[in-house]
Amino acid sequence: MRPLIIISRAIDRLNEFIGHSVSWLLLVAVLVSAGNAVSRKLFALSSNAMLELQWYLYGAVFMLAAAYALLKNEHIRIDILSSSWSKRTRDWIDLVLHTIFLIPFAGMMVYLCWPWFWRSFITGEHSTNAGGLILWPAKSFILIGFALLLLQAFSEIIKRAAVLSGHLNEDKTLYTEAGNAAHMMTEDMPHD
Repeated sequence: MRPLIIISRAIDRLNEFIGHSVSWLLLVAVLVSAGNAVSRKLFALSSNAMLELQWYLYGAVFMLAAAYALLKNEHIRIDILSSSWSKRTRDWIDLVLHTIFLIPFAGMMVYLCWPWFWRSFITGEHSTNAGGLILWPAKSFILIGFALLLLQAFSEIIKRAAVLSGHLNEDKTLYTEAGNAAHMMTEDMPHD
């Protein structure tokens, strides 16, 4: 189990880094949006490329931060039900549902997005809007986002299985604050 926990921690660090990094894209998107609005109102200049860049940036944040949201347990759940369950029950439910729903869905999306992205990349597909941008970067965010989500799903499964099997200690204070198995990991892992 120890090698899997090490892999899980590496995935968590990757998604933590990406989640923090893409948050800055929101600032860029807001600046692009404001610049586009100002240029349109003051100078009667409008750019499809700037509008599309704004969409690309928001899309990148949404897709690339999805795995980070899963890591931080910020995804949608039915709290009225899950809050009444014990932590162990929630871990079991997350373990089962990640395995039977999230892994197949994210895996299917990666499988389906790859040829869609690749075709766009090799053909240099452009937006049909006048002055629009190339499309493959936006499509790459979708592919990369689902790949990161798939990796994070595996990480969450590893951590929950490790906690449930007693291979990973938990910090209950952090768990209740963040709600995530990622925050339950202590620095002292038991040796197999």
